[in-house]
Amino acid sequence: MRNPGQCENLYQKSLDVILKAQQPGGAYLACPVMPDYQFSWFRDGAYISYALTIDGQRGSVMWGKSRAAQWESAGRFHEWCARIINRRSDRLERTIARARQGLALVLDDTLNARYRPDGEEGPQGWPEFQLDGPGIWLWSLHQYVLTAHLRPLPVAWERAVDLTARYLAALWQTPCHDYWEERGGDVHISTLASIFAGLNAAQALLPRLNLEATMEAIRDFVLRKGLTPAGEFSKAVGLDAVDGSLISVATPCRLVPPDDPIMRRTIARIERELSAPGGGIYRYREDTYYGGGPWILLALWLAWYYVEVNERARAEEILAWAADQADEAGNLPEQVNRSLLSPAHYAPWVAQRGPIANPLVWCHAKYLIVRRKMEDMR
Repeated sequence: MRNPGQCENLYQKSLDVILKAQQPGGAYLACPVMPDYQFSWFRDGAYISYALTIDGQRGSVMWGKSRAAQWESAGRFHEWCARIINRRSDRLERTIARARQGLALVLDDTLNARYRPDGEEGPQGWPEFQLDGPGIWLWSLHQYVLTAHLRPLPVAWERAVDLTARYLAALWQTPCHDYWEERGGDVHISTLASIFAGLNAAQALLPRLNLEATMEAIRDFVLRKGLTPAGEFSKAVGLDAVDGSLISVATPCRLVPPDDPIMRRTIARIERELSAPGGGIYRYREDTYYGGGPWILLALWLAWYYVEVNERARAEEILAWAADQADEAGNLPEQVNRSLLSPAHYAPWVAQRGPIANPLVWCHAKYLIVRRKMEDMR
């Protein structure tokens, strides 16, 4: 286990990794050294900006010419997202209109999951249609607005919130790719939770939207169709399986509270079936990506959950394990290449894409979040 000084160094390193990853226009690269990850995702960036938002509450840091680097950085990301959404308003309005008429989805008229730093779409062939990212962005934006006391909203942000909320409300039952950009024909429970959180945030930002009925419909749908036979939240409708991303159903999406019995059962099954020997959380049991190693990101997410249910000892145990996974430079990778679920798939992925993403900027953000949440607990 690392000593307190090493953990403090990892805190500083995490800030450094995140702030260096931000591009001039506001985007955060998911990983600055892995070609496939040199894009910005709404989902990753939303959690990154949230980490900076709550870190900035504790005290500002200097970065370049900024005396309040965390909040300024988070604000630039939200500005970047709003710019992307508003630039595509005609496409999104067409999608909303088609959905209301029961017509088929046209993927060219949807939001991409990832964008280049300049806001343009990435190369074709990526599973781009994901609805969790815009939902989590709305949630993160609301947290930023609350924390930074940003009122009134900039006009461009208000327009983007309105458009994104109507887009998600129109499409929430549409199958899409999951958090891991897989299973595009399913309706995923973690995605529905992200949409729920986004609509809740949008209504708080713009009360005129009146999204209560849609939010209740989502919750009712999940509780009727999104459970396993044993009563846990399911990876997707119709599956008897859990997924690490289901932690988000409560933390932070609040489709149910963290101590809800269904959530408790879900966490217990995640711990039982997805905990790796030696530490870390698998994404799901059939994972073969880079051999299906345990993810540091998901372990930290689980620690965040345990902070919320006041199980401090378990959270501290996970946080210490995660800190031990940093390399000599202090970088946290996406996953650990031991205790693999499918060892035969490790070398082919390395040959195809290079080494495991390191640093994964979103992982450093989760570390900051858990550190700050642990301080709040104290």
